[in-house]
Amino acid sequence: MTISLSAELWPEVQPDAARRLMLAGVESFARRGYHATTTRDIASAAGMSPAALYVHFPSKAALLFAISKSGHQQTLDLVEDVAKRADEPRERMRRIVADFVAWHARRHTVARVVQYELQALPEQEYQVVADLRRRIEHLVRGVIEDGVAQGQFVVADVKTAARAVLSLGVDVARWYSERTGKTPKALGREYADLTLRMLGAQP
Repeated sequence: MTISLSAELWPEVQPDAARRLMLAGVESFARRGYHATTTRDIASAAGMSPAALYVHFPSKAALLFAISKSGHQQTLDLVEDVAKRADEPRERMRRIVADFVAWHARRHTVARVVQYELQALPEQEYQVVADLRRRIEHLVRGVIEDGVAQGQFVVADVKTAARAVLSLGVDVARWYSERTGKTPKALGREYADLTLRMLGAQP
């Protein structure tokens, strides 16, 4: 990943030094895991002194929180953008899954940290992120409920179905790489078709 990518990932974060630290944090957490990563590792990867990290983030946990909150907010935004449309439930679900999966593939290193280092967050910060996750699940559940009501989906339990849909997308970050041979967009389309069949959607 590059510095220009950090600006693309976190355009709302200022100054550039803070984005560089977030990028270094992502790379370090993905490589070593949160607990095995030191603030010195992060600062070194960002080309800064260890003391420089504390100018922008009060702790390693605060840096992880910034990364995790931003990633969850980005995925909430993309799900929300589709869920509020007037399209029929089947098409909304297709687009949600395609976009959600593509994001987790395209940003797989960031997504791996965002999704798999949750338990390292302090309790208060964890609750903030957990609320974002609940809002995402609620939107997906609402689309499934609409589909069931309109006879487009057949599921035994809407809540379980929503969690299964999201779990498929989240898991992409665990195994995806540029060597996979499929673009994020192509993978998203394939997962969307699989999801519709899983929900019992009529052709």
